[in-house]
Amino acid sequence: MKAPISQRPIIRPLPTMDRARQVTDALADYVKDAALEAGDRLPAERELMAALQVGRSTIREAIRHFQALGVIETRKGSGTYLLKPVSKATIHMPLSLDTTHLRDALLQTLEVRRGIECEAGMVASLKRTPRDLVVIEEKLNEMERVHIKEGTSGPEDLAFHLAIYDATHNPLFRQLLEQMRETFWQFWQHPFERQDFARRSFPFHRTLFNAIAARNPEAAREETLKILEVVEEDIKEMSK
Repeated sequence: MKAPISQRPIIRPLPTMDRARQVTDALADYVKDAALEAGDRLPAERELMAALQVGRSTIREAIRHFQALGVIETRKGSGTYLLKPVSKATIHMPLSLDTTHLRDALLQTLEVRRGIECEAGMVASLKRTPRDLVVIEEKLNEMERVHIKEGTSGPEDLAFHLAIYDATHNPLFRQLLEQMRETFWQFWQHPFERQDFARRSFPFHRTLFNAIAARNPEAAREETLKILEVVEEDIKEMSK
């Protein structure tokens, strides 16, 4: 039997650390301690912001993480609801590699990226909506802006690829990325301490977008392969 709302556990403020990760953990603990079940409503965004003393962007990042794992859904005008029980044991099960030998880890991860991202680009080119295209181009424009200004665009590059994943309208693509976030993120953290890592792939992001916009899955696959070929070449060259 569920406890009355007034008797449910209190969500307490967090110390300053990895805020998004802590919000994710706090929500998982709340779901468990409050014995929430599928169909139950989670606290509103403003309530979470006040209780955890974090900003809206941090709350939304944690919510997106749960959505990517398929454990909650947000209903417009109604709120956020639990789809299935969750705990810290089930939200942090990353697939990862031993990164002692970075070159080998990157090449092994690249093999997986090649399969996932080629397919994602092809599916996105067939299923993308006009709104998806707007979002992908917004991320691309930001990536290009930062790249031209600073010569590097790690987080913006990742955001561009995530937008393509979302345009597939298949949540499994983003779920796979969430489970491999740690290993995938290595590609955007300047491996081998090289700011120019994979910089030569920059122009192919625009041609990939053009292929998706043209609903051309084969072209999307070819442009994705061009990006990843540059990445592979740089891994091998920069790790010598």
